Amino acid sequence: MSTFAKRERLLLADLLEAEGPDAPTLCEGWRTRDLAAHVVVRERRPDAAGGILIKQLAPRLERVMAEFTAKPYEELIQLIRTGPPRFSPFQLKQVDELSNTVEFYVHTEDVRRAQPDWVPRELDQVFQDTLWSRLERSARLMGRSAPTGLVLRRPDGQTAVAHRGTPVVTVTGEPSELLLFSYGRQSAAKVEVDGDKDAVAKLHEAKQLGI
Repeated sequence: MSTFAKRERLLLADLLEAEGPDAPTLCEGWRTRDLAAHVVVRERRPDAAGGILIKQLAPRLERVMAEFTAKPYEELIQLIRTGPPRFSPFQLKQVDELSNTVEFYVHTEDVRRAQPDWVPRELDQVFQDTLWSRLERSARLMGRSAPTGLVLRRPDGQTAVAHRGTPVVTVTGEPSELLLFSYGRQSAAKVEVDGDKDAVAKLHEAKQLGI
């Protein structure tokens, strides 16, 4: 049975291939080639990927990223399609789903929404519920540095508190859009934002949302 992570992986690979190596993305300073290299390094070079979160490992990550960015773009796309090495933890279905479903969804939208002619994807309810489940568990982490109180709300009224504080800003939208907002893609997320005017402005401009 296909999984969400596998589906999003193939969608991302197809999209990167179609856009070519020099298309813009929502990741500041990255073109599609950089994003492709990031995905491959994250899966295939755990010795360097730790630099994404650990400052002391950042120089090593930069060196390895440069090596992979220099590879032929077609090779990077193929490495994304074929997935992690045989003995990687990402080969385990449960690990793949937990680690890659959101990762690949967000990066697919990073490419899609950076293009001038993008249109929203229609996502089924099961996938939306899966994204909400992931968001509920990670909301506090993603919103820990928000400059205001932050509540994420689905259209059906379910909520997740991402950051305690005042004034409170409430962001309402489908889980897929709330996820993008909480991952720092505020300007590209299709959401409604309610709260104090100055607080809303601060939240939209915040660079520290997400990891």
